[in-house]
Amino acid sequence: TADIYQDGENERFVASALAGRRDEVFLATKFGFVRNAGGTLDVNGRPDHVAKACDASLKRLGTDRLDLYYLHRVDPDTPIEETVGAMKRLVEAGKVRHLGLSEAKADTVRRAHRVHPIAALQSEYSLWTRDPEGAVLDTCRELGIALVPYSPLGRGFLTGRLKRQDLPQGDNRLVQPRFSEENETRNLEIVRRIEALAADKRCTPAQLALAWLLARGDDIIPIPGTKKRRYLDENIGALDVVLDREDLARIDADLPPGIAAGDRYPPAMMAKVNN
Repeated sequence: TADIYQDGENERFVASALAGRRDEVFLATKFGFVRNAGGTLDVNGRPDHVAKACDASLKRLGTDRLDLYYLHRVDPDTPIEETVGAMKRLVEAGKVRHLGLSEAKADTVRRAHRVHPIAALQSEYSLWTRDPEGAVLDTCRELGIALVPYSPLGRGFLTGRLKRQDLPQGDNRLVQPRFSEENETRNLEIVRRIEALAADKRCTPAQLALAWLLARGDDIIPIPGTKKRRYLDENIGALDVVLDREDLARIDADLPPGIAAGDRYPPAMMAKVNN
């Protein structure tokens, strides 16, 4: 098997930007997904793989330490205590400063935290994905763990600028249920509601979606991705959008949990979350 996050493209890109500036950034990366010879994805959380994956990342990044090291998904065949135990040894060796998990359920987070403090849990969380609310978020707050929402803009859909027809061939969103032709039509109603809310706050839909997450608490740190500077500037503008209790109540009324049509991943990938 080959770890798909050990192909190094992203990390080598980051390495070029890090040159001479390592102490100015908080550096995080992940491990765990592996691609088999047949092309399917598995998760490898075995202790020997933890160590090898970390060393490979350090080499590609051109650094001697990671500030935050995530387990990308929980390995159902390896007790979380064994995986985090191996990650703990990386901390003891000075290779990693803080440990993180991704898409783990509340009980798994607790078990992991008993082995070594977990600093962050990265999970999908947005106006159309409210999955962390309840047990997971409550557990994070009880244990002092930051929640790091990925895809806070619904993989671009919640910005109102993205349609299925605009996606290039091979884009993985084309196989995600929420982007199917049937579900896209239903989910466009979510976008229309966000656009109306944003218009009232005199901001863009993207800024409203990010401001909503920021308003959930200082322990929630969304990570929007973008390839364009203008969208980066737009995202930063979300910091200036203030949502009061009435705004938040209206958003919850207009966009209640479970409003999205379709799962966020195909069945094989959905089986890898909340483990």
